[in-house]
Order: sequence, then structure tokens, then C-alpha cells
Amino acid sequence: MALTKVTTSGLADDSVTSAKVSDGVISAADVADGTLTVAKLTSTLDLSSNTVTLPSSFTTNSGSQTLTNKTISGSANTINNIANASLTNSSFTLNGTSINLGDTTEISAGTSWQTEKTASFTAVAGEGYFVNTTSGAITVTLPASPSLGDEVSIIDASGTADTNNITVGRNSENIQGSAADLTISTERAAFTLVYFNSTQGWLLKDK
Repeated sequence: MALTKVTTSGLADDSVTSAKVSDGVISAADVADGTLTVAKLTSTLDLSSNTVTLPSSFTTNSGSQTLTNKTISGSANTINNIANASLTNSSFTLNGTSINLGDTTEISAGTSWQTEKTASFTAVAGEGYFVNTTSGAITVTLPASPSLGDEVSIIDASGTADTNNITVGRNSENIQGSAADLTISTERAAFTLVYFNSTQGWLLKDK
């Protein structure tokens, strides 16, 4: 008579190894609930040649978890509560300014043209101005503490700079290498000044 069942009392401890069990002969239905514990497994469980399906919702162990060379795919995945300082590349530089990931910044595409100016004012880097001197001369004061590449554009919008001049105040910086204000007395003059350095100061972009 063939032997079909062996009770556990008839087996010595560690006498049944994985090498003695044919592939596929033990299924999940053959294992009673709660009988296969972590203590029964080796410290390393190699599932590299198999697919492991996780439940749609699960909680990870407490403490730090390390993922190495892993890819999270899918359009609905969201990673929350990661501090910016925890990222290896946590910022990028735009026009000399460091911007942290997650920050909001304004990027101007070209010159930001302002509404008509009819009185003296202080210019802001990156802006352009339509200056109307119909009622009298106007002084445009250049920005204080400029940086390399800062630009200010000015147009004699009313065509009256020949009568009522536009004065560009240097604001302690040189203009074209000279420690003097720039006087515009040409009708319909239009130009852009670009800041270079403390020696040359503001330079005409087009000449």
C-alpha cells in the first residue's frame, strides 16, 4: 500500500527541505492560516523571478525606509510631505537667483513695459517705459544696486525730448564708464541700458 500521508510526529526537525519538495505541489490551500510565520522563513526571501502584488492600500513599517534604484510609475501616484531639504537637488538657479523646488516665482518673457510716465520716477530692472515730456522735463533714476545684465528701456513716447529733455539719473553708478547723468535731447529717442560692472556701469545695448 502506498504511503500518502505522513504526520508531523513522524518527521524529525529540519528533515524536510525545499530541495525535497517538488515545484508546485504545495499551494496556499494546503497551508493552514497562521502556520507559516516569519520565524519559519530564512532571513532572505528571494522573489526576484516572481511578481509580488501588493494590496491597493497598505501601511509601511515605522521608521526610515530606503528605496534604491526603484521606479514609481502610474498617473495617480502622489508623494507627500517630503521636505525640500531632504532632496539631493533641492533648488535651481535662474538668472543668478537660487529658487527652491516648490517655490513660486515670476518669469518675465522679455521687457515688462509699463504705462505712460508723465513725471520723474525710479526705474526697475527688466522694465520698459514710455516717457511723455509734453508738460516738462523728466528724470528717470536708474535702479540702485544693479546686477550684471539688468536692463532698463526708455522711449520718448511723446516725441518732445528735444524740447523737454529726459535725464537718466545714474544713481551712484557710472553710465558708459562716466560718473555723469545721461541727457536725452533727441526727438523719438529709444534705447536700452544694460548694467555691466562698477567701472563701466550702465551701457547702451544698441548704439
